[in-house]
Amino acid sequence: MGEIVGAGLLAHVPTIVLPRETRLELNEGKEITLVTGLRELRAEVFDRADYDTVVVLDSHWATTVEFVVTAQRRRAGLYTSEELPRGMCRMPYDFPGDPELAHAIASFAGRHGTWITPIDDDYLPIYYATVNLWKYLGEGLTGKRWLSIGVCQTGDMEDHLRLGRALADGIAATDRKVLVIASGALSHTFWPLRELRDHEASDPAHIFSAGAREADLERIAWFKRGRHDRVLETMPDFWRFKPEARFSHYLMLAGALGESACTAPARQYGEYENSVGTGQALLWFDRPAGGWTAPRPSRGAPA
Repeated sequence: MGEIVGAGLLAHVPTIVLPRETRLELNEGKEITLVTGLRELRAEVFDRADYDTVVVLDSHWATTVEFVVTAQRRRAGLYTSEELPRGMCRMPYDFPGDPELAHAIASFAGRHGTWITPIDDDYLPIYYATVNLWKYLGEGLTGKRWLSIGVCQTGDMEDHLRLGRALADGIAATDRKVLVIASGALSHTFWPLRELRDHEASDPAHIFSAGAREADLERIAWFKRGRHDRVLETMPDFWRFKPEARFSHYLMLAGALGESACTAPARQYGEYENSVGTGQALLWFDRPAGGWTAPRPSRGAPA
């Protein structure tokens, strides 16, 4: 029986893959702690943990009529971002996928009243919410499989929780030990173009608004106390501050970890930081001694 052996809510901002000299130039001569934090997370977890596969819940990949999970045997190529091609240009990536796990996850769509399709097309685009984290956490590790699942832009909170429940059931139905990453930001409002170059430093003083900064810090504090229930209960309040992808990357993670019943506390790597107005953090949840709470059953089934 497979299991989730660790999980994270991790920032993937473009700054982390810029040359060091550029990072220092943008951040008043200092290294951004998202970089040092990812290196620490790699050393403490990804280089040491007993796991087979990493599942990335990718906030940059938006589907429309279903959830999609990558099912290629291998993904390799050069990545250039359509959003920021000057900073993320021809980045090489090469890692094995996990078709068996992808199909297992999709097989639980009906049980949870949702739609999940595994796609093995080698021309399926990849996004930097996956690639940037692989560069730090996966590159150079032999045999570790990576797959991605997109958010669904027509889905609501319940839909993304259902995906998470199917993810947990799919993992349990295999022999895989899995690390799950919700790849994305907290609050996510950018400064306007004519102003944003005044707000490129990582100091949280540059977050777009005081309200967004306070909302982010409140949720980070709840995560550190294992209060996933408070994060979920207050989602309508948080949506006022436009979390990335409506925080769907975290909602999928929460669905896999037991939702409000999950009490796993977060360990933070690095500091809470700004990225041109948006709130970024690296939070890691270790597997509780007794395991995660089983996913809730879902009502209804796809037609």
